[in-house]
Amino acid sequence: MTEQTTTPGATSTAEPATPSPTDPLWVERNGTRTYTGFSARGARVEIGPASAGAVFTPGELLKIALAACAGMSSDKAFSRRLGDDYRTTIRVEDPKLVEEDRYPVLTEKFEIDLSMLDDDERAKLLTIAQRSIDKACTVGRTLKAGAQIPDAQFEQPTGG
Repeated sequence: MTEQTTTPGATSTAEPATPSPTDPLWVERNGTRTYTGFSARGARVEIGPASAGAVFTPGELLKIALAACAGMSSDKAFSRRLGDDYRTTIRVEDPKLVEEDRYPVLTEKFEIDLSMLDDDERAKLLTIAQRSIDKACTVGRTLKAGAQIPDAQFEQPTGG
């Protein structure tokens, strides 16, 4: 869906805004090891340890971000061939390496009905979908590139 943007003397059709690289994201502490994550667009997510109940752990958010990014990146390829109402579930279920407190492997597993396609059509569609993910999935590209994570910065709060 597009939105009409009108400026004096001109009308243009623009795609809906996507987050800029500098859209603010932050978390605020609620209690012992529990936080709420926020975006400047008004989204929020509850974060904490699994023992806190209906919250996402940070590792779960990482996996969900990867799955959603793969889905969003391949959506056009699948919908073009399967129709806008196609259904899929994408899982990232790889276990954590507890000794090192990290995920050594993150595998995106699409559950998608491709039974209406013959073998050649299926192979072509899956190649196109994977290329779309490789090209457009920011989360996957970031992880594969081994993003640098500098030490945390600790600052005094500003303002009141």
